[in-house]
Amino acid sequence: MAVDPLRNWMWSEACDMLARAERLHRGFVRPAPSRGQMPAMPVWEPPADILETEREVVVIIALPGVEAERAEVTIEGNDLVVGGIRVLPPELRYAFIHRLELPQGRFERRLLLPAGTYTEVRRVAAAGCLVITLQKAGAGP
Repeated sequence: MAVDPLRNWMWSEACDMLARAERLHRGFVRPAPSRGQMPAMPVWEPPADILETEREVVVIIALPGVEAERAEVTIEGNDLVVGGIRVLPPELRYAFIHRLELPQGRFERRLLLPAGTYTEVRRVAAAGCLVITLQKAGAGP
């Protein structure tokens, strides 16, 4: 029986793609390090993007199902700290679960901000993400 090199190549590529997807998924739901004296409740870290313009820094954090006003947003030194709890909606708490991949429970993300001073912090929920806009000091409206 002859070995088909194209089939072996396709199989190898498919296995590589599955391994990459699994690594990405593990990175998305990895527990964040706890900070505090008492053993903390485990938390997960949502993925984030940080973009900068002349006037502002925009942080986009993937948090489907989390309302903007329910997320805790603080600046600690040079870090933006975003935390909160993601839970299933009450009407789905007793549903039969076929698959549950989106993490639930306490989340916290600590992100190093670009150097500077920020005068205003705005946040909105958009398309499953929490969008945090930090106005740069002296940048004007």
